[in-house]
Amino acid sequence: MTAPRAVRPPAGDDVWDRAAELFTAWYDGRPTAMDELVRTLTPVLWQVARGCRLPAEDAADVVQHAWLALVGHAGSIQDPRSVGAWLVTTVRRESIRRTAAGGRTVGAEDAVLDRWADPAPPAEDVALAGVETRRLWQAVRTLSARCQELLRVVAFDRRPDYALLSARLGMPVGSIGPTRGRCLAKLRTALGEVPA
Repeated sequence: MTAPRAVRPPAGDDVWDRAAELFTAWYDGRPTAMDELVRTLTPVLWQVARGCRLPAEDAADVVQHAWLALVGHAGSIQDPRSVGAWLVTTVRRESIRRTAAGGRTVGAEDAVLDRWADPAPPAEDVALAGVETRRLWQAVRTLSARCQELLRVVAFDRRPDYALLSARLGMPVGSIGPTRGRCLAKLRTALGEVPA
């Protein structure tokens, strides 16, 4: 197995939901769905393995191991929406096992490099954050234009100028806080209605 080509899911598509659909289709007897599932999730799994500081060859073995484990344990997955998490956990555990079994110790050079390394979060955290961000903005788009504008200003400006905001939105300064509270309550409701 070689390093995967970066494959991005279609815009607006939730990679975890897509994985659940493909897993279900494969489990229900459509063999080609597994090919697409592999194409969809392998880049994420690859990043998880490499994030555990495995060499490329070991990372490839770990990812392949995870796919084989999925085929062997597919019946144990009760909720298809958890297939992505199951694979990520399998890759992480196998990566840790291989690192420990290899007796690799962190040398002084590694400690120096770690200080300068990019402190990027794990790939699955980035993917989940993207899902949550899309979900949040979907909910924001359901609000009135006035609420959207008010929440955008408040969200991106730590200390908004209420006089300027009042003029911009055409509302009294004293009603900005209560209006913001009502808009946030509507946003919470909308978030409850947007599928996770």
